Amino acid sequence: VQLQASGGGMVQAGGSLRLSCVLSGRTFSRYVVGWLRQAPGKEREVVASITWSGPSTYVADSVKGRFTIAKENAKNTVYLQMNSLKPEDTAVYYCAAKSRGDARYNIWGQGTQVTVSS
Repeated sequence: VQLQASGGGMVQAGGSLRLSCVLSGRTFSRYVVGWLRQAPGKEREVVASITWSGPSTYVADSVKGRFTIAKENAKNTVYLQMNSLKPEDTAVYYCAAKSRGDARYNIWGQGTQVTVSS
């Protein structure tokens, strides 16, 4: 499986961005796809995740109510819709995947920078 992330950019506080992660490869049914972010000087954190074969999703408390994760099977794409962005959301966002049951993400796309100005 390969991942191609896009959609980052610069936005003012309160604005919105949508990140896209396109999956390519064989079959994705056994994978969990996540969006993770890392800000300068901070640890990487899982922002949201979704199981490809089912409706199970996870959204971190820090972004709950503002960020939504969804997938579009026909386009092999996972989206992260980010609304009401805050300066503290500024980070490099990564799309990543892992097999269900694995503890850690081990397939990574390139990062995309999200910058939120106050």
